[in-house]
Amino acid sequence: MELSDTDWATHRRYLFAVAYRMLGSAADAEDAVQDAYLRARAARRDDIADLRAYLTTIVARLCLDLLKSARVRRESYVGTWLPEPLVNYDDSDVADRIEVAEQLRLPAMLLLEQLSPAERVAFVLHDGFGMDYDRLGLVLSRSATACRQLVSRARRGLATERRSPKRTAPDEVDRVIAAVLDASRTGDLEALVKLLHPDIVLRSDGGGVVRAARRPVVGAAAVARLLVGLTQRYPNLRPSPATVNGAPGAVLTEGDSMTGAVAYELDDGQVLSIDLVLAPDKLAWSRAQKTV
Repeated sequence: MELSDTDWATHRRYLFAVAYRMLGSAADAEDAVQDAYLRARAARRDDIADLRAYLTTIVARLCLDLLKSARVRRESYVGTWLPEPLVNYDDSDVADRIEVAEQLRLPAMLLLEQLSPAERVAFVLHDGFGMDYDRLGLVLSRSATACRQLVSRARRGLATERRSPKRTAPDEVDRVIAAVLDASRTGDLEALVKLLHPDIVLRSDGGGVVRAARRPVVGAAAVARLLVGLTQRYPNLRPSPATVNGAPGAVLTEGDSMTGAVAYELDDGQVLSIDLVLAPDKLAWSRAQKTV
């Protein structure tokens, strides 16, 4: 029996959620999921005991190959590379694990870039989606013990880099972001610096097509000056509140055109990081989904 449309509809969102966290590219994730569908259509449904596990295995192997080639491409990327933003995207229905939501955030996905392809696949599948080590061994063609070591190495590597921001209440998040936008618009540097964490990092990705800072900008004073300068340089740019990769953010529009997406991370009431995606090709997926 062939894979039915109903079967596919049941698993498609889940598979995209898995692939995107592995790849950081919505377009590549869509390609991997579609390729998995074609391969599954060619298999005998009666021979598949667990369809979701089977499809996840196909997608993960495709992603592993894509990650190996992507690493080479990103070595020559112009400026800072950021994942493709998912604007007003919600996949909380695909899994009930806190780690799944955390892995979606742009700062977390950037840290995943530091892992080897095998470590990233193992970490996403095990810690994010709860895949056991035996099944992971089938995905990676390694022993369960070797997969356990991969996940352990990934955790250690991420733990040394990732700080855990103190939670900020949702209404406070909205207030702080609105205040940041207002202070940037009015040029109030003193107020802006108070809203930004002393160790704030602003990353911008123009993909070599749109003007953007080639390196991350660090520190409250430097980021405040940049935000004021950008607001003054582009007075017609309009920010609208949105969720970006599950985090508070904004969509930037000029006229009817989406020109950027911004994601914020807060730490105890101050903005700890700002990720600004301006590369036109990285905005295409969200535009096509009509989420903005």
